[in-house]
Amino acid sequence: MEGTHRVLVAADKFKGSLTAVQVAERVIAGLRRVVPEIEVEALPVADGGDGTVDAAVAAGFERREVRVSGPLGEQVTAAFALRAGTAVVEMAEASGLQRLPEGVFAPLTASTYGSGELLRAALDAGAGTIVFGVGGSATTDGGAGMLAALGARFLDASGEPVPPGGGGLAALASADLSGLDPRLSEVELVLASDVDNPLTGPKGAPAVYGPQKGASPEDVRALDEALGHFAKVLEDAVGARAAEFAASPGAGAAGGVGYGALLVGAGFRPGIEVMLDVLGFAPALERASLVITGEGSLDEQTLHGKAPAGVAAAARAADKEVVAVCGRLALPPEALGRAGIRRAYPLTEVEPDVARCIADAGPILERVAESVARDFLT
Repeated sequence: MEGTHRVLVAADKFKGSLTAVQVAERVIAGLRRVVPEIEVEALPVADGGDGTVDAAVAAGFERREVRVSGPLGEQVTAAFALRAGTAVVEMAEASGLQRLPEGVFAPLTASTYGSGELLRAALDAGAGTIVFGVGGSATTDGGAGMLAALGARFLDASGEPVPPGGGGLAALASADLSGLDPRLSEVELVLASDVDNPLTGPKGAPAVYGPQKGASPEDVRALDEALGHFAKVLEDAVGARAAEFAASPGAGAAGGVGYGALLVGAGFRPGIEVMLDVLGFAPALERASLVITGEGSLDEQTLHGKAPAGVAAAARAADKEVVAVCGRLALPPEALGRAGIRRAYPLTEVEPDVARCIADAGPILERVAESVARDFLT
């Protein structure tokens, strides 16, 4: 590459090691060691999962904090991001695995009630557009808790509210959505997710994601039946669209919270696409001659809608060169090429010991970035 270089660093977090903001800082430090006068712009990215609010705040959104219910009902402080009438709400802030005590899972009882409270806080803040990023959830309740926080009622045969969590839905006798917050029909609600699973069945939320949340095979069966029953009762309450939404792509996202969001009028879009729009990626891309993306593990999953694949696709469409940094690389060069990534630089190339890569990710990433600079910027 000849001439003046302007680099755009648009990478996701290295999960368990570095936030997306820290990844950008370390990459820039490494580049500048080799090319001190380099022009660099950082735009940390996220695909709707945990880290999405942080990415929005790094892009200039205001961070707002609110007390909500965690997945087990305890009070937690959760954040959403707001700018010019657009709110970015990350369900993991309220209902994520990160909110459970170390080593504790609650596949049958964890609730999305706090996610509904977060959405309500965004409505209270005057948002006209809400980007609802779902991922990293501790829950498999079909969004029932979220809907309850927004005014829906889910009752058992004796007229009492069903217990929280997906397990409690087995006792559901009637659903009443007439009390839903009327502001939901006045906002644009975008369901931002990188998964397109339906609600139930072999590719549904309990079967595919339940085990990651501590669900045993028996729990998976019970949750799948409970969510199927939930959709059936909702069909009685709101008609055929309840069944249509259950089969829709994205309904199974985050333990079925996607289903609850679709029921209240959300439109489903791939998380990274929405986030690139919201963060102002297109104008930043226009200013760049080289794009550096990345995440902790570049693997098969990356190619299915994760942040680096979204960044690379957008950059390729704009005819910009893309390289990636990562903790570990599990993709062959031809798969990277098809994704629009010219070359990937894993930390393990500098430090073969994976445990040390995780513990010392920052300094090692700086050394990796020096290699990128030598190969592409000098």
